[in-house]
Amino acid sequence: MSNADIVVACVLLAAATIIFIFNVRLDASDSAPHRTKLDQLMDRRDAIYENLRDLRFEYRAGKFSDADYDETKKSLEIEAARVLAEMDVLTGGTPTPATRQAASEKARP
Repeated sequence: MSNADIVVACVLLAAATIIFIFNVRLDASDSAPHRTKLDQLMDRRDAIYENLRDLRFEYRAGKFSDADYDETKKSLEIEAARVLAEMDVLTGGTPTPATRQAASEKARP
């Protein structure tokens, strides 16, 4: 191969690359996050469990009174049950009595 052949091949390759790059059309869904409702619920569940662990640690460290600890713990547990109930609905799982109760409390105004 001569130098001219190599230069022509490089120019053709560069031209093909440029044409390909500028002809790609982005779809709106390309930039949208691909997270399902279940993914969001699982993230929320994990965050609640982490909050419960942190709460227990801070209570043992003496940062919360008994009343504050019990109130906050109960609130987080109710929220966890609600999230689990929603996950059961999405996955078709059988809800536990606690998640059924949480779902019914959520429906109340």
